[in-house]
Order: sequence, then C-alpha cells, then structure tokens
Amino acid sequence: MKDKEKIALFIDADNAPAAKIDIVLSELARYGVVNIRKAYGNWKSSCIKPWEDVLHEYAIQPIQQFDLTKGKNATDIALVIDAMDILYTKDVDTICLVSSDCDFTPLVTRALADGKFVIGFGERKAPSAFVNSCSKFLYLDDIEQSEQPTQKRKPSIKCDTRLMNMLRQAVEASEEDDGWAQLGPIGKHISNHASFDQRNYGFKKLSDLFAAIDLFEMKRTHGSATWVRDIRKYKSN
Repeated sequence: MKDKEKIALFIDADNAPAAKIDIVLSELARYGVVNIRKAYGNWKSSCIKPWEDVLHEYAIQPIQQFDLTKGKNATDIALVIDAMDILYTKDVDTICLVSSDCDFTPLVTRALADGKFVIGFGERKAPSAFVNSCSKFLYLDDIEQSEQPTQKRKPSIKCDTRLMNMLRQAVEASEEDDGWAQLGPIGKHISNHASFDQRNYGFKKLSDLFAAIDLFEMKRTHGSATWVRDIRKYKSN
C-alpha cells in the first residue's frame, strides 16, 4: 500500500485489552498515519478502567455510551454508526477494529465493499467469521511471541488443513514452469484473498513459517530471493 495512508481506529473497550494498545499502534504505523482514534464504552464502568488510564497517553478520544438495558450495551451500535459516518464523510484508506466481538463482521464486509483495507485486532476467542472477514487480523495474545518461533507449534500447524491448503494454493498460483515460486508473490497472493499473518502462528516472517513445515522445499538465489516448492507435487523430480 502507498505511504501516508489515512487510518481510522475504532476500539471496542469492552472487548479488547488496553495493555496491548502500544502493539496495535506500532503495527498500524507500518501502514500509515492513524488520524482518527476512538474508544467506545461506558466509562462509568470499572471494567474498562485500564482503557481510561491510557486514553490521554495515546491521544484516543473516549466515546461515552451508557448501557441502555441491563445485561446489554449499545457500544457496538454506536461504534458502527460512527464508522459508517466516517466512511462517507472522511477521506480514510484503512479501517482498524480492535475487538473480539463477531457483531462487527457486517461492518467489516461493508467497509471492504467500499474499497477499504480492514485490519482487525483481537484475542484468540474472536469468532472465525470476524477474523476471516478482515483484510488482516492479528491475535493480540500471540503477537509478542512471534519474535521467537517455537517447535511446539510445528505439529499443530501441519494439522491445520485450511492453512496448508492456503499455502499450497498460493505456491501453485505463483509458481513457474519448474514448480518454484518466489516468496514475494506468494505472500501477495495470500494477502489478496485471506486474512492471514504468520505472526498468528508464532513466526516473524513468512519464510520462517514455510521453513518449519516439511511439506515444502526452499532455496535462495542471488543471495536474496527466496523460492518455495510443494514437495508433494514435485517429489519425483
């Protein structure tokens, strides 16, 4: 994406950890400038006190929304209304949602239909419908651990049929006549059709993920270009 993209950040304070806000903003800095920063919740509730403590430090605007019915809250609706207003009245390129609530899935799909890039942040409890609808989704539980990939993840990764199919399809779509595909086009193909980030699996780089799976072979050319090939398809060659 181009430099200096304008990003609108919407935080569901009821369903997101305040302790990870620095990670969220650091990640968003890769994409552009966060011009709009809003956090929604009932600020009279002690449950979101951790968010109240970081609002000024990170220049986040608190949006008050009282619980209109016992056991329910109107925070989600208020957030969606504001997000839709901004989609139509502000020049933004990227929408970021910090929440683990599946109720925001329709908002994501609507923003995507309007040509926006949508980044989601949440915890592992976030429903797959919400996770998969985003252009990119990062699990805040694990993002700090991606600096040190662990071998404990390797067996579970190979058992993830969806992930294996996605990687194989990306390699196949990017491969040359000999079956080898450059890592750059593979990553681009994945990002064009799936909400994926290798850090959610504990790896800092996509090449680290491929290297941890013995279903692919890898090579380097000219000291920099990384190539990947599906062993299953070319094991006889």
